[in-house]
Formats: sequence, structure tokens, C-alpha cells
Amino acid sequence: MKKVLVVYYSQTGQLKDVLDNFILNLGDDEIKVDMRAIKPKKPYPFPWPFYTFFDEFPESVHMDGCEIEDIEDIEDDYDLIILGYTVWYMSPSIPMSAFLQSQEAKKIFKDKPVVSVVACRDMWILAQEKVKKILKDLGARHLDHVALTDQSGSVISLITLPTWMLTGKKRFFRSLPSSGITQKDIDKCARFGERLNSALKQNKEKQDEPMLRNLGAVNVNAKLIATEKIAHRSFLVWTKIIKFSGKKYSLGRKITITIYFVFLFLLLLSVVPLNVLAQKILNIFRKEKLKEMQKQYELPSGR
Repeated sequence: MKKVLVVYYSQTGQLKDVLDNFILNLGDDEIKVDMRAIKPKKPYPFPWPFYTFFDEFPESVHMDGCEIEDIEDIEDDYDLIILGYTVWYMSPSIPMSAFLQSQEAKKIFKDKPVVSVVACRDMWILAQEKVKKILKDLGARHLDHVALTDQSGSVISLITLPTWMLTGKKRFFRSLPSSGITQKDIDKCARFGERLNSALKQNKEKQDEPMLRNLGAVNVNAKLIATEKIAHRSFLVWTKIIKFSGKKYSLGRKITITIYFVFLFLLLLSVVPLNVLAQKILNIFRKEKLKEMQKQYELPSGR
């Protein structure tokens, strides 16, 4: 019998729903599936209080991690590992960062084939690049990647996602679409588990070739790549300022976070629309480069 480990951290429960559907057709009499959640010793709240939400910004960007519980009943001889994560500020979530940098991860990922699954807003590329690097450092064989993104789109999700995080309501504004991944896309994830079931029975996980090609596993919006990189550079500057202003949850941090929020709000009203327009003009002259970048970031699974 072959064994598959699904390890994940889901704060809102959305990623858990994705993974439940992902493995729906994976396990059977020949394939055993173990599902294990990463649990921070101090659970993160949901919905988030305003300052707590932004106070995790520096630690998220710099992947500082947090204290997590030991994962119970985990083995070290799995035939395949499915790694499910969400994105916090263009990095894997703090609990996932903690797990990936733990001694436990060093033990279970060594020489193991891995399928990564991300459920988030549409800006996940840089977070995935960080995950890919860590998996490589752990000695894992990263064979496939699946990315599911918010139904609201790039612009509207700037409003709907934060309001979901801060209020717990997916559709806080009735005039806007719900935040999060559509139930239809979540249900369709069963196709990935079905493909992996067949692949495992043919020992394809032992090869260094993707198993989920031609299933629409990843769809990169190349036009967002430059925007994501610009935003990440801004994050690196502001996180240093916020860290310098004081310890977590201190008054100094709250003051700096307030200044950052005002800056961010003004940025969204002024610079962001101009940047979108500039990117559209530039994209006319760099179509081939965008295609190359899109192909690169859609690896290993592709569309």
C-alpha cells in the first residue's frame, strides 16, 4: 500500500475545503491518505482584529515563523506529500513558514516527491518561489503545483479580501462579489486527486516528471508579475520600518502601522491606477517576454 501525506495550515477553512475535494478520489484500498493540520501554539484569530492583522505583516514577509505544535502520528516514509498553504503578504503563512523551517520538515521531506497547493488571492508567484527554494533546500522533489485564486479579480479583491479577513464575511459589500475561491473551482479539485491516484499506481511519483499536466493546475496572469515584484519591494522597506518602531503589538508599531495604512490607502487611490495604466502600455512592447515569464512561473505543472 502506498501512503500520501497531506500537510496544511488553513486559518479560514477555505484551504481545508480545497484539500478535502483534492483528495476525494485519491485514497482507496491501495492508497492511504493521512491529513495533518499545522497548529500554532498560539492560534491566530479569525476574523482578525485590525492591528493584529497588520502586526503580522513584517513577520510574514520575512518568514520569521511562530511556535507550532508537533504534528502527531506523522511518519517518515510517505510515497507522496501534498503541501497545502495560503499566502500572507506575498509569503507563505507564518505557521507554514515555521513548519517548512522545522526539524520535522527536514526529516519528512528529504527525497520525497511533493505536490504544492496554494489557495489565495491572485498574487501567489513570489510566495511559491520561496516555497520552491525551501523544498529544494530540504532535498524534496517538487513535481507539481496547483494554484486556486480568488474569484473577485485583482482590483476588487483588494477590497473584498481584507473585509473578509477583518469581518469574517465573504460578502461584506452586497454590491461586490464574494471573496474567496468559487465552490465550483473547489469541487473541480477532485480531478487532481483522481490523476494522482492513477499516477501512484503506475509509480510515476518515482520519476522526475509532473503528474498533473494538462489539467489546468496553474494559470499565471503574466500582467501581474511586475506589479507583484514592485509591491514586494515596497513590503521589504515598510516591514523594516515597522520592525524598527517596536516589538509586536507595541504602541510604536501601532503608530507606524497606522501611518502605513494611510499610505497604502492613498497609494491605492493614486499610484496604483497610474501603475495599472503604465503596465498596460508597457505590456504592448514586451509580449514575448511576458510569455516567457508566464511559462516559467507555471512550472512544473503548467496549464
